[in-house]
Amino acid sequence: MTPIILLCTVGGSHEPILTALRQTAPDFTCFICTDRDPATGRSGSDAQIVGKGSCIKARPGDEKPTLPNIPTQAGLREDQYEVVHVPADDLDEVFRILRDTIQNLGQRFPGARLLADYTGGTKTMTAGLVSAALETDGVELQLVTGSRADLIKVRSGMEAVTQANVERVRLERAMRPYVEAWRRYAYAEGYRGFAALPRPRDRALAARLALLRDLSRGLDAWDRFEHGAALDLLEPYWPRIGASWAPMLAALKRLTTEDEIQEPARLFDLWRNAERRAAQGRYDDAVARVYRLLEWSAQWLLRSRCGIDTGDVPPARVPPGMALTPNAKGRIQIGLMAAWELLAHHRPDSPAGALFQAERNTLLNWLLMRNHSILAHGFRPVAETDWRKTLDWVNARLLPALLQETTGLRIREIPPQLPDRPAVE
Repeated sequence: MTPIILLCTVGGSHEPILTALRQTAPDFTCFICTDRDPATGRSGSDAQIVGKGSCIKARPGDEKPTLPNIPTQAGLREDQYEVVHVPADDLDEVFRILRDTIQNLGQRFPGARLLADYTGGTKTMTAGLVSAALETDGVELQLVTGSRADLIKVRSGMEAVTQANVERVRLERAMRPYVEAWRRYAYAEGYRGFAALPRPRDRALAARLALLRDLSRGLDAWDRFEHGAALDLLEPYWPRIGASWAPMLAALKRLTTEDEIQEPARLFDLWRNAERRAAQGRYDDAVARVYRLLEWSAQWLLRSRCGIDTGDVPPARVPPGMALTPNAKGRIQIGLMAAWELLAHHRPDSPAGALFQAERNTLLNWLLMRNHSILAHGFRPVAETDWRKTLDWVNARLLPALLQETTGLRIREIPPQLPDRPAVE
C-alpha cells in the first residue's frame, strides 16, 4: 500500500488533530508547531506534542490539563512522528520552512501520499502550509470540519476530514507564467507551457486549459505568417472566443481568402507584426519588417495599379532620366527607392505617389539608418529612439496613404493588434 505522510499544523483544540490521525491513519506525521515565545517565555503549541504528563486540557474551560500529549493519545511511537518549529507570525519564514519540509519528506518517502492538514495553528501557519502545499504538485490539502452549533465552533464529536479541492487554484497558478507570456506576444512560449501541464480531472478546467493551449498555438502560427494554419487552429473556438475577437478574426479571414483584398491585408498584418517585435525590444527585427513593408507596398501598387512587375520592368515604362539598366538576364529589376520613384512617376496624384514626393528625403534618411543596422549592411543595433521615429512616421504618413489606396477594397481601418491577454468567455 502507498504510505501516507501527514503534515499537521498544531494549535488550539487537540480534537481535530486526533480526528485527522484516526481518519487518515498516516504512516508518519510531521507536527508543525510554534516554539516557546522568546519575549514572553510562553509555551508554544509544541507543548501539545512533546509535553510531559498531563499537558492538554480536555475542554477549553477546564482549570487544569488532564490529558497526555497528542502522540500519546493517538498511540504514536517516537519513530512515527517529528516536530517542525515555525515562527507564529512570520509568513515568509513559515512558507520557507514548510516548503523545504515538504521537499524533504518527498525525498525521505518517495512515492508516498502527502497530506497537508491546515485545521489548527495560527492564521500565519495555515497560510504558510497552504502556500507551500500549492507550490508542490501531488500534495493534497485537507481540513477537519463538521456541523457547527454557531458561527464559531464545530460541534464536538461531529468533526470529519474533508479534502480541499485545490485543482483550480493549482492550475491557475501553474498557468500564470504562460498567460503572462501573451503580454509579450510570446505565444510560442505560452503554447509550450500550456501543453506541458497535466490535464485536470475537472472537465471545465480541462476545457479551459485546452482552449488556452490551442489559442496560443494558433496565435503563434499567425505571428509566423502561417495564416492558414492559424485559421485552422482558431476557427473551432470562434463560438467561445467572444465578440471582442470578432474584428481580429475578420482580419484573419481576409488574410486567408485569395482575392484582391488579401495582399493589402497582408501589408497591414506585416505592420502589426513589426509592432509586436518592437514591443519585445527587438528593434532590428521591427525595422527589417518596415523595410519589407515599404518595398512590398510599392511592388503591390505598381503591379495592381500600373501593371508593372518590379522583377521585370518593361523598358518602355522607365521614364527619361531614370537610370535603370538590365541585369545579366536582360531584365530590369528595381529595389525599394526605385520602385517608389517609378510609382510616383506613373501615379503622381495618388496618395502613395504624393507621399513619396513629400517624404523622399525622410525616406532616404530612414534607409541610411536601416542600412547601418546589423540585419542590413552595418554593425549598429537599431536603438529604441530610432524605432520611435519610425513608428511615428509610419503611423502619421505611410499607413494613412495605404488606407487611402485601399478605399475601393472595403478596407477602412488598420486591423487590430493580436491580443496581449487571453480574455475569453
